[in-house]
Amino acid sequence: MARRREGRLFDLEVDILAAGMELQRVDGDFYGFALAKRIAERNEAVALTAYGTLYKALARMSEAGLLESEWEDAALAETVGRPRRRLYRVTGAGELAYRAELAAREPAPVTRPKAAFA
Repeated sequence: MARRREGRLFDLEVDILAAGMELQRVDGDFYGFALAKRIAERNEAVALTAYGTLYKALARMSEAGLLESEWEDAALAETVGRPRRRLYRVTGAGELAYRAELAAREPAPVTRPKAAFA
């Protein structure tokens, strides 16, 4: 597994935050499968992100305060005939971490040395 540099996000975490913020703007809360589909759409991927990897990242990000989560109402899931979903939201800290990571990934501006004689 790749080592995390202090204060930085893995590529998957950046994808989760970006896709999560998109879904959150449209639907409010989002759940894992919808998130995996959005990540695949954004990256034009053929396959979805491995669910074990995705859900471990979601748990890690929740523990770090980048996401909040709660179980949906069991009665709602039962009326639709499916298991309950764990619903996620990107927190303010998650948005800040996402923006900081994008800024850190931007290439440094190229400065050209000035000629000694003009």
